[in-house]
Amino acid sequence: MKIFSNFDSGSIDVVSLADRNNIQLKIPNDNQSEFYQWFHFRLETEAEQSHTISLLDLKGSAYPDGWKGYDVVASYDREEWFRIPAEFDGDTLSFTVIPEHGSIYFAYFAPYTYDRHLDLLHMAQSAHHCQLETLGSTLDNNDMSLLTFGEMEEGKKRIWLIARQHPGESMAEWFMEGLIQRLLDEDDATARALLEKAVLYVVPNMNPDGSIRGHLRCNAIGVNLNREWQTPSMERSPEVFLVRERMLETGVDMFLDIHGDEAIPYNFAAGSEGIPSYDERLQSLELAFKNALALVTPEFQDDHGYDKDEPGKANLTVGSNWVGEQFKCLSYTIEMPFKDNNDYPDPLYGWSPERSVKFGHDMLAATLAVTDKI
Repeated sequence: MKIFSNFDSGSIDVVSLADRNNIQLKIPNDNQSEFYQWFHFRLETEAEQSHTISLLDLKGSAYPDGWKGYDVVASYDREEWFRIPAEFDGDTLSFTVIPEHGSIYFAYFAPYTYDRHLDLLHMAQSAHHCQLETLGSTLDNNDMSLLTFGEMEEGKKRIWLIARQHPGESMAEWFMEGLIQRLLDEDDATARALLEKAVLYVVPNMNPDGSIRGHLRCNAIGVNLNREWQTPSMERSPEVFLVRERMLETGVDMFLDIHGDEAIPYNFAAGSEGIPSYDERLQSLELAFKNALALVTPEFQDDHGYDKDEPGKANLTVGSNWVGEQFKCLSYTIEMPFKDNNDYPDPLYGWSPERSVKFGHDMLAATLAVTDKI
């Protein structure tokens, strides 16, 4: 037996590989960070034999509650990612698999590779109404890429969408792939109508360094980008600094920050109720957006989610809070599950890349529904 993680977003440490019925592994920390939860590795072994794999020391992981009810994601071809039932005892996640082939991949969620990210950017720029721009470089010298859909004209709204501030939340970039696909479809009346009313600024991956390194939550030097929005710097958080500077140039009328949640098995939105300037107008916009999204897709719900911040108590280092306060605009964090959507469970695939893509499609229609109001 052999374990490999020497590839894009690979992350695992081997503790014991002597017995196929007791393979013991540990998840390494994000570089210069206390966070760990993302894993991605390949097992090469004898096919048609039972293997039991244990991930150890999860009590100290970033979100221990995320392992309760979680099933491992696996693939033979890196295209179809299915679920393997797992058990969590409070510290160890264990699962048993009988591989159909001699090599099988396992991951916390279906990876979205940097190569696919580059393909997405350059597929998008082939459309006449999309421009690809490199805002600058990350600490690992990767590109910070911005896609702009449409041209600014008087009266048009400025809508910003970013994804994957936390790199292990790969469902966020699958979501972006779906949203971008629809924006590029010239036969899609929803996309055409939205682009007549707004310019969309899209950052499909806010954290390419962390994505490539196999991090859950941090950039190359262990910085949580979603706590950097008040005072970013090129030394610590160039990703946020560069995007924030462009936002200040363009202005923002609506902002969506796309994420994944480890523990809550639903799709939901987190608003900016706690920012100092929150008022009846913003409350009305938030309600209109949530109602529109709920009408567009039953994948969205508003019964389960985060507790709302008390008035004036929002953490303004968080992206959606800083943007909402700075621009006095509709500003939401959108969360998808690592596990499944319990309203519409899928035992074989759970929440998947395909469902993330479709949720991205749906988000465009909800955005159009509130564009005249923002």
